Amino acid sequence: MKFLYRLRPADALTLFFLACLMAVSFIFSGKIVHLSGLLSTYSLLFVVQMLLIKFDGQFSRNKTADLLRGIAFPVICVLVIFDSLGWLVHDIHPRDIDPYLIRLDYLIFGGYPTVMLEAIQRPLLTDILQLAYCSYYFLPVSLGLLLKLKGKEREFEKVVFFILLCFYLSYVGYILFPALGPRYTMSHLQSSDLKGLLVAGPIQRLLNKLEGIKRDAFPSGHTAVVLVISGLAYRFHKAFFYITLPVIILLIFSTVYCRYHYAVDVLGGALLAMITFLIGEKYYEQREVRNGFDY
Repeated sequence: MKFLYRLRPADALTLFFLACLMAVSFIFSGKIVHLSGLLSTYSLLFVVQMLLIKFDGQFSRNKTADLLRGIAFPVICVLVIFDSLGWLVHDIHPRDIDPYLIRLDYLIFGGYPTVMLEAIQRPLLTDILQLAYCSYYFLPVSLGLLLKLKGKEREFEKVVFFILLCFYLSYVGYILFPALGPRYTMSHLQSSDLKGLLVAGPIQRLLNKLEGIKRDAFPSGHTAVVLVISGLAYRFHKAFFYITLPVIILLIFSTVYCRYHYAVDVLGGALLAMITFLIGEKYYEQREVRNGFDY
């Protein structure tokens, strides 16, 4: 553990999480069909991360290389690990919890939110909200890039760490609470398909093709990550916070309107964002104590 505290926070976190995923894969090796593929994927990412740490000084002397090292590899890790969950989650936890989430939605809201939102369904609104939903894929990189280009290295490192922490914790949630989401489990209750004017349909088909069928409904990673981004932006880049706040509000609403998440998934995502800040701040406190400096 002392070794991890000496590394960049994001590097230490990725190494730790990959080690945990490999351990989980070994523990459930008898159940996992694509065990070799999973272990190869996690091992390769682990080795690449170690190499990036080893040659960190060389990367820092070149702005382009440093940018790729600081942003590109974390993005690759998030995407590759997320994709690997399709080989992991259902094998070790084959029973989805959708019935419980549906029941909770009904108890809290007195109905099924995705069905209730049909009352305001409009093609133009669907296009707008589908675009807002997709902004999730660009917001993390945008904030990190702005801080990096401004030379705010310490703020950049903290932002990358907190965003990665939120992503990785959401993946833990998917493993512990596998759920498909309402677009698969509640389609028979919807009175009509969700149709847009121009972009909603193509975007929906593209996301379905890229993501495949994942048990990634609870908690809502979209909600958690953008709330973390918003909190970090308020601290480190006020202009980014105010510009993106309307988009983030629409994005969170879109998760239910566009039938990707149950409403309780959004509540779970909000809770996850709070947990991310609590764990992240605690880690930084311990890091400062162990390393003897204010990072």
